[in-house]
Amino acid sequence: MLPAALLLGTLLHRWCAALSGAVPFIIFCILLLTFCAADLRRLRLSWLDAWLVFFQTAVCCGVYALMRVTGAGEVLSQGVMMGMLCPVASSVAVVSCMLGADRQTVTTYTIVGNLTAAIAAPVVFSAIGVHPELSFGHSLWLILRRIAPTLALPFVIAWVLQRFRPRVNAALARHSGAAFYLWAIALLFTLGQTIHYIVGHGDGVWNQVAQLGAASLAVCILQFAVGRRIGRHYGDTVSGGQLLGQKNTAMGIWMANTFLNPLSSVFMAFYSVYQNLFNSWQLWCHEHRASLLQKQRK
Repeated sequence: MLPAALLLGTLLHRWCAALSGAVPFIIFCILLLTFCAADLRRLRLSWLDAWLVFFQTAVCCGVYALMRVTGAGEVLSQGVMMGMLCPVASSVAVVSCMLGADRQTVTTYTIVGNLTAAIAAPVVFSAIGVHPELSFGHSLWLILRRIAPTLALPFVIAWVLQRFRPRVNAALARHSGAAFYLWAIALLFTLGQTIHYIVGHGDGVWNQVAQLGAASLAVCILQFAVGRRIGRHYGDTVSGGQLLGQKNTAMGIWMANTFLNPLSSVFMAFYSVYQNLFNSWQLWCHEHRASLLQKQRK
């Protein structure tokens, strides 16, 4: 799916950029289907969730501040920050459970991580001055009213449906598989939008693109490694790695293009490639080990 999105995004980048306004609605639908498929009454927060939220927010802000103090460029700093703040992919349960993760743990943090982003992103974006001409409060309100309907409203609707309209919720839950195809469409539009920006700005951005690509690889490795370390401490190594490392890159690209320097979205575009390569390798290793064990038993 990712190679097709990259190819079509490159060939149709002008059309993708024109259609990118539909991305918030697509993300809303993805999250609504995902949340409706989860039993919100069974959500139980754990210390694993707390540490992942801490990394997603506090460590993210600390790394951004450190990079700016040490002289890193604004675009690179924004890209790294977005890579850490970006919530977990809504489809994380698919790969995680194939690798042996606990489904309830994955489901819980999928919801917690997206709600965390809905709350933290407006604060962080306002604090770094994405609207320098406005006060912090005014900037916060402008960003919040654009992000909250996309990230937080699906949770509210899913909770109301499960509480008062269970049949409607069940109908939506039966079609939760459509979230994967919606994600592919959102990824196509956002990747195309990023490619369109790079093409439009010519040769002057290639040095920054290379820096963003290298930093994206480093952050991807770091987040999977730290996540696995945290998860191992709480008895679920796979969940920890996937929940911190596998990001909703379509959402990250959209937020970077909308609220930050659009060039910083290149970071998340590279991240999408790296995380998919890493997960493909993990799945191959998992299947290879399972095959060897099966042969030994015979």
